[in-house]
Amino acid sequence: MADYKTPGVFIEEITKLPPSIAAVETAIPAFIGYTEKATLREPDDLRLVPRRISSMVEYYQLYGNPQKEVGITVNIDSNNVITGKVNQPSKYMMNYSLEMFFANGGGPCYIISVGNYSTNTVGFQDLKAGLDKTDEVNEVTLLLFPDSMGMDTPVDYYSIHKEAIDKCVELKDRFVVMDVWLSPDTAVDNIDTLRNSGLGNVTSDLKYGAVYYPRIYTILDYFYDNDDSVVNITGGFSGTLADLKAVNNAQYFQAKSAVNNIEMLMPVSAAVVGKYAEVDENRGVWKAPANVNIDYAIRPERLITDKEQRDLNVDVVGGKSINVIRSFPGRGSAIIWGARTLAGNDNEWRYIPVRRYFNMVEESTKNATQAFVFEPNDLNTWSLVKSMISNFLVQQWKAGALQGVTPQEAFFVHVGLKETMTYQDILEGRMIVEIGLAVVRPAEFIILRFMHKMLEEA
Repeated sequence: MADYKTPGVFIEEITKLPPSIAAVETAIPAFIGYTEKATLREPDDLRLVPRRISSMVEYYQLYGNPQKEVGITVNIDSNNVITGKVNQPSKYMMNYSLEMFFANGGGPCYIISVGNYSTNTVGFQDLKAGLDKTDEVNEVTLLLFPDSMGMDTPVDYYSIHKEAIDKCVELKDRFVVMDVWLSPDTAVDNIDTLRNSGLGNVTSDLKYGAVYYPRIYTILDYFYDNDDSVVNITGGFSGTLADLKAVNNAQYFQAKSAVNNIEMLMPVSAAVVGKYAEVDENRGVWKAPANVNIDYAIRPERLITDKEQRDLNVDVVGGKSINVIRSFPGRGSAIIWGARTLAGNDNEWRYIPVRRYFNMVEESTKNATQAFVFEPNDLNTWSLVKSMISNFLVQQWKAGALQGVTPQEAFFVHVGLKETMTYQDILEGRMIVEIGLAVVRPAEFIILRFMHKMLEEA
């Protein structure tokens, strides 16, 4: 209260309403990988500097083009069927991944460029340096490495993703999205590699990550030097595309079209993260980012049957569930058909939307309660904090994020002496708030039970 000394009328405004909690963004990914350049004002001034962008236009201005593809061939068989192929696609998928992200509903994201294309390798230390830079950006909620499928060994691939999951465990506000690493040796069991020799995290930590399989064919065009002399012809003609043009103009244009129609095969994680953003925007982070079709996708690399998915979806040994991309005639060419974290046997953290929803609530509440640090640890402060959190969760319940007929069934907020704290806690400066949430969970298995009904006389 002010110290009044002069007679008169004074106005005081008394705050009665608790402060509010603003929900943080839920789908702000950090793409960590290689780019042609990283230039804002001077060459390489964006290298290992997290930069927020919102469109491919910004990306091309700051980070340049994809690496030009080499080793493009066109085959003309004995029946005059002409097909194109990129024999060894570039390891650097950042540009293409961003295209799939934005095409599938993605919005703002961060780019962390860890190097250019000069070495033609994807190194663990480069990606680790980029991952460490994500500490500087509190807004990031998703982590992925578009170029990591180009790493030479599964050890490197899963090691960098293990580091990313460890980062999520440390910060508790982000989530890792990845693909199954695929060996060039077709005899290798890639699923077994993932589950038994890939991710060595403590099982409880795997709730911060999800994995998808298989890759998808897309309508994106490979970036290559538009020079006919770099495209070789095999089969019924020997030479380059330029040579073919000199002898058969009609066939030349067919071969040219075949090059442009090459289907790009790429990891699915970037497109999936775009769908995370789209579902979060349209429905809410508590809705499973599944049973949605991936845009710009032609088909999965391989068709998965119900029997195959049974073992991918449920890992009875380690719980490392793998979410499958499937094609269903009449419904979609590439549908996300799974919503489990890598902790697939954990009753608490089995589902992606549950983990990501808790991330959102935890980070939003943490940001709002910063205002109460060093406030008196007494009933007045406890009441304000409890009211603030309760008001926020009521709105979440009304939006459909929490189960229960009433708010009391949907959540609880406890704080107070002899309720969540002892006298010793107060002496040591601790204010402990306990929050319980009944988050909605996806209906993963819908069971329709049919039976005969006996005719009854009236």
